[in-house]
Amino acid sequence: MPFLEGDRILLFTDGVVEARDDSGTFYPLNDRLHLLRSDEPQEALDSLRADLVAHTGGPLPDDAAMLLLRRHAR
Repeated sequence: MPFLEGDRILLFTDGVVEARDDSGTFYPLNDRLHLLRSDEPQEALDSLRADLVAHTGGPLPDDAAMLLLRRHAR
């Protein structure tokens, strides 16, 4: 699959998608992809992390790592 200008790839550990809220609902990462639209990868990841922590209601009980790659124009 080509990695074109402006494309993004999010790499993450299972601690992200397995994070649960008080009712036991897993973090809905697919529904939150709009948070990654910022042109600044760190800003996008900060938004996603804040939403993830809000979903769980506090510190994450498991390790969670994320890396966002974005292809810039040449």
